[in-house]
Amino acid sequence: MLEHHIQKNIVYSLAHAERLRFAELKPDGLENKLFDYHLKIVVRDGYVAKSGDGSYSLTAEGRRMWLRASKNEQWFAETAYSVLFMIIRRKSDGAWLLARRKTHPLFDMVGFIHGAPVYTEDIADTASSVVKAKTGLEGKFSYLGSGYLRIFNRDQLESYTHFNLLVCEDAPDADLSEDDTAAYLWVDQTKLSEQNLIPNMQTLIDLYTRGEQFFVEKTINY
Repeated sequence: MLEHHIQKNIVYSLAHAERLRFAELKPDGLENKLFDYHLKIVVRDGYVAKSGDGSYSLTAEGRRMWLRASKNEQWFAETAYSVLFMIIRRKSDGAWLLARRKTHPLFDMVGFIHGAPVYTEDIADTASSVVKAKTGLEGKFSYLGSGYLRIFNRDQLESYTHFNLLVCEDAPDADLSEDDTAAYLWVDQTKLSEQNLIPNMQTLIDLYTRGEQFFVEKTINY
C-alpha cells in the first residue's frame, strides 16, 4: 500500500498514460532528489517498471492496485499536495511577476510562481531561493496565509493542494531569466484580467487583496 502522496501521484499519472518519462511524471516545483526517492520506492515495491528507454509504466501489480484504489475516490483526494505560491510585486510600479506555463497541464496559462516546501528551510527562505533559481530575481518574502484548494474541471478533481501564500512587495526592476517550464513576465495591475489565468489565481488574488492573515478551505469549479 502506498503511504505518501507523491507515490500516489506517480501511480495516478501512470494510470492515465501508457508510459511517461521522469520529467513528465515530476510535478512542477518538486525537488528532483525528493521525487526520485519516491519514484524508486514504487519501482522497488513492484508497482512501476522502468524500461530500457528510460520511461516508466505501471506493472501488472500496479494496475491491479490502481483498479482497487480507483473504486475509492478518497485514495487520491485524501492527501493534499503541499505547495508554496509566491506573490511578487515590483516596487517601482506595483506590477505583478507571473509565470506563463510552457508545459502541460495548464499549458499557456498564467499563474504565480510556485514551489514545494523543503523540510530543512523556513518557507520564506525556500520562496526566495525558488524565485531566484527560476527568474534570477532576489527578494524577501513574508507569510500571508494558508489553506486548502480543491479544483474541479466539471466534476473531475484536477488538484487538491495545501498551500502557503507568501508575498514580496518590493521586488527590484530587473531582467528575468527563463526556463523550460515557464516564461516569466511583469504584468501591470490593469492588465491582469486580460491574462489567461490558472483557475486558482482569482482566489489567491482576492486573499492577498484583503491584506490580512487567513486560513481558508475552498472549492473551485471551472
